[in-house]
Amino acid sequence: MTATTLSPAPEAHLKVGLVSLGCAKNLVDSEIIAGHLQLAGMALTPNPDEADVMIVNTCSFIDAAKEESIGAILEANQRRGLHRRHSAQKLIVAGCMAQRFASELRTSMPEVDAFIGLDQLTQIVPIIEGLMAKDRAEEEAPENFVTPQPKFIPDFDTPRFRLTPPHTAYVKIAEGCNHPCSFCIIPQMRGRHRSRTVESVVAEARALVAEGVKELNLISQDTTYFGMDRWEEKAGPRALVDSSRGDSLTYLLRELQKIEGDFWIRLLYTHPAHWSDELIQTIAECPKVARYVDMPLQHISEPMLAAMRRETSSQHIRDLVQRIRAGVPGIVLRTTFIAGFPGETEEDFETLLQFIKDTRFERLGVFKYSQEEGTRAAKREGHLTARTKESRWKKAMALQRKIALEQTAAAVGRRIRVLVEAPGIARSEGDAPEVDARVFVPQDLPVGEFADVLVAGAQEYDLVAIRG
Repeated sequence: MTATTLSPAPEAHLKVGLVSLGCAKNLVDSEIIAGHLQLAGMALTPNPDEADVMIVNTCSFIDAAKEESIGAILEANQRRGLHRRHSAQKLIVAGCMAQRFASELRTSMPEVDAFIGLDQLTQIVPIIEGLMAKDRAEEEAPENFVTPQPKFIPDFDTPRFRLTPPHTAYVKIAEGCNHPCSFCIIPQMRGRHRSRTVESVVAEARALVAEGVKELNLISQDTTYFGMDRWEEKAGPRALVDSSRGDSLTYLLRELQKIEGDFWIRLLYTHPAHWSDELIQTIAECPKVARYVDMPLQHISEPMLAAMRRETSSQHIRDLVQRIRAGVPGIVLRTTFIAGFPGETEEDFETLLQFIKDTRFERLGVFKYSQEEGTRAAKREGHLTARTKESRWKKAMALQRKIALEQTAAAVGRRIRVLVEAPGIARSEGDAPEVDARVFVPQDLPVGEFADVLVAGAQEYDLVAIRG
């Protein structure tokens, strides 16, 4: 998780500080907030001590995220207490934690001035103006603007101030989720799946490429379900991507492929239940689509997949991985697994380890199960101890480190194309921003541009390259 800071802002009558926590989807929400602030003439400041308003855009996916969010809120409140000039500074809490817990937090966090949810992103300016126009009584509860079951989804012309480097951007193609995963609270926070139109996404992508963006990262809670919520015949939770039934991810990819320019299209947050041969073929036939797929699998043991309500069988996953690799040679597969889910036996965990060993994912992360209030999994019997979860997490990551080292060593001598992130640091086509590995390159390669390099050395996850 990352906190985003802003470049120094010009003088304005009202200055706003913004802390963005959590995933890329949350970052886009922060960019929408920032865009509306700038459109209204409010200045974004990286210095919280000079801000008239502080906004903390929170994450609430797992316990660690909640703790980080609470810490950021308390720190913001503490800082304003230390500076007399901003004793009247307003504190707004946004994002997933606000969407999920606003009613409870009004009591436990009286220092907050207002809570806003997803449907209030575009209303941030009048909300701020309303807070600034009145003095809040000391005993008065915070304002709660959060509405349940949010409906908002951005469009191509939604005001937005990008917080990513100029050469890369996240494009949120849908919001919400229809899957019933027993460990996940996201559908309750972000609502049902709702897709943008293909025209809207393409218009945004075309504008970003015209601005010089070299990498479009397509994101949503379930990227593979894009467009399927609008099919005339209802698409169930196991429906496959099929452009003959209406808008789909494959149709979107082919339309993005038509945009002139040299750039990558990266697929993040795909769900294994919806993958089809049509989608595999589309990726293979669209050279601008990066040979990279992020597909969280969560487990491979049949009992665990059933308990997690993942809507995919072990055999389906195994076959799908083989089909993707056969259909798109050289593709990099990124996945995540959960260790220590309630009821996970030693046999279940050993099955997972063997799958990791046999499949040799190029990119892999493991989460320790986090018991989330309001989920089906939280009510299950058989919760494991923190010690057991920690032990299993360490074993899985140790195995992946060994695999990763073997894979990076095998890359030495290859010529690869990279996107230069900063002086001396780049990413390959197989590395998504923030979550994957780096390629160390010559310092003088131009930042924000593609370069062809020769891999000359390998580290545990990263590569070292010279001019190719």
